[in-house]
Amino acid sequence: MKIAVFAALATLYLVAPAAALEPIKGSLNYNADQSPLNRTPVGSVTFNEFHSGGNRYREIYVVEPDGRLKIVNRTVVSDS
Repeated sequence: MKIAVFAALATLYLVAPAAALEPIKGSLNYNADQSPLNRTPVGSVTFNEFHSGGNRYREIYVVEPDGRLKIVNRTVVSDS
């Protein structure tokens, strides 16, 4: 199962430059004041859930070679 999730995230990571997502209020890298994650391995995946503009969002991030987080996926999660 972990391999399937990793393969799906790797695919998203490779396709992401064609459809780059901009941070929105609530994103981990909103306002770009993020410090690099120097001790986190490149390619590590992290998640973030937040409310913004009346919607609940779930984002997936990947750690870039420079230590910054890159949004690779964002979905609107139903509140029902």
